[in-house]
Amino acid sequence: MGFAGAMVVAMAVDALLGWPSWLFARIGHPVTWLGRLIGVIDAGWNRDSDPPALRRAAGVAGASVVIAISVAVGWMLQVLLPTGWLQIVLVGVLSWPLVALRSLHDHVAAVAAPLLAGDIAGAREAVSRIVGRDPTALDEAGIARAAIESLAENASDGIVAPVFWGAVFGLPGILGYKAINTLDSMIGHRSERHEAFGWAAARIDDLANFIPARLTGFLFVLLAPRRSEALSCMTRDARRHRSPNAGWPEAAMAGALGVRLSGPRIYHGSTTDEPWLNEGARDPLARDIAEALTVYRRAMLLLAGMLAILAFA
Repeated sequence: MGFAGAMVVAMAVDALLGWPSWLFARIGHPVTWLGRLIGVIDAGWNRDSDPPALRRAAGVAGASVVIAISVAVGWMLQVLLPTGWLQIVLVGVLSWPLVALRSLHDHVAAVAAPLLAGDIAGAREAVSRIVGRDPTALDEAGIARAAIESLAENASDGIVAPVFWGAVFGLPGILGYKAINTLDSMIGHRSERHEAFGWAAARIDDLANFIPARLTGFLFVLLAPRRSEALSCMTRDARRHRSPNAGWPEAAMAGALGVRLSGPRIYHGSTTDEPWLNEGARDPLARDIAEALTVYRRAMLLLAGMLAILAFA
């Protein structure tokens, strides 16, 4: 259970410091390092001239290489560390860059501030940094919906999942998970180039997020201002989402706030007809982003408290 204590350290350091811009300018970030490796493999192994079966096999091999390297680096670092309390602290500090606790909060809060002030243009610019949909087509409800969905989904992908795998396996767990998640974000989508090559990355990411996504949803339910509605919406609508995992935290948040999320949206000029979560509820407004952030902060505090109990009780 010492690794659970290390994740508390990682969450605390990230909540206090985030990932400072001066440090990013000097050395980048572990995710950008992973991104470079994935980019090299994608460029070299994902050949347009190859048949789909061969490209899928290359994608399996490429994902395996990236994950294996990440796990091996984590394991080598971990075995070099001293044991006891010092190991807990050092594993936590080394895990700190892989927990996006403060970054997620700040990016979503940056959408809420201009939207509350009536600055639609500023809110569109801010939301374009965290979602892929076309911001020019978004009104207040669309901007608020995009921000809340991003907060709910990334609370799972960016905090709960890495912390979960870090608590179970330490540095190999959290580094391995970040490799999986970065692979999915870069090549795990259904584009012409990555339909076959990214198949393994998407499937592995689905497996890695199965437990964390549901845990995130239940954390939101426990801290929701409308607890029964959050639980009802999550259990009813989570499986309607296009993702096998993202629907759990998003549906829980929709019920918690009493708003509808998901639904049709525009990506690169094309409309995707997604089902609604909490259909029949009102559209979200700027103030709902602030309420969602409150639920998020409380849920992350509860997660840290649960980890602390596991580690130190």
